[in-house]
Amino acid sequence: MDVVRKHFDEEAREFDRIIQTLIPYYDQMLDALIAALPFAPSDNFVALDLGCGTGTISQHLLEAFPRASVICLDFAERMIEMARIKLAGDPRAQFLVKDFRDFDFAGGCDVVVSSLALHHLNTDDDKRQFYRRVYRALRPGGCFYNADVVLGSGERLQSVYLGKWKQFMRQRISEEEIEQTWLPKYRAEDRPACLVDQLEWLTAIGFTEVDVLWKYYNYAVYGGVKTAARLPVEENLPDLR
Repeated sequence: MDVVRKHFDEEAREFDRIIQTLIPYYDQMLDALIAALPFAPSDNFVALDLGCGTGTISQHLLEAFPRASVICLDFAERMIEMARIKLAGDPRAQFLVKDFRDFDFAGGCDVVVSSLALHHLNTDDDKRQFYRRVYRALRPGGCFYNADVVLGSGERLQSVYLGKWKQFMRQRISEEEIEQTWLPKYRAEDRPACLVDQLEWLTAIGFTEVDVLWKYYNYAVYGGVKTAARLPVEENLPDLR
């Protein structure tokens, strides 16, 4: 993760431009995520933005829910600096420079959101255990939604996904930049998981209304709701706090 941290620190000021260049229809992803939050605009709730980057999701969330508050969490100091600027001193926002893998969820929250961050968890088991921690941290009625890069259900589909992603990037940057800069970084730093597997994990953990809110080949928005104060349905889960 030190390589990833260095990468994001170096690119923080260009991050928003890079996202729009590399990620297909990123604004649609965020709109789908915000629209799915099970709260009215007048509701008062606490949200946690994991790997907040420059604060784009948090900005959208606070605009849609004026009485909400959000904790912006990122391990790159320069990303947090950019998030502070974007949110312009909004008193509803708190900022923490911390690796989300080490975050203490003990305080509880109503919403957990993330964008293009959780795929940095190294293994499928790391992701599954992290989702369990999120579930336990959520209050009843809360939700978890993730906008992220995903894998297809097999090699053939994954090849299609990669081809469509490259096709999108070619509209904005050169083939040389794709092949010599962004695909090598993707292969070196990113550890996405199969979307279908992740939906199964979320359901087994105890989330309800598990669904895919938006999808464009290898990018998707997905998650679920914690509808009752109950333990996950999986057997023999360790205490991960």
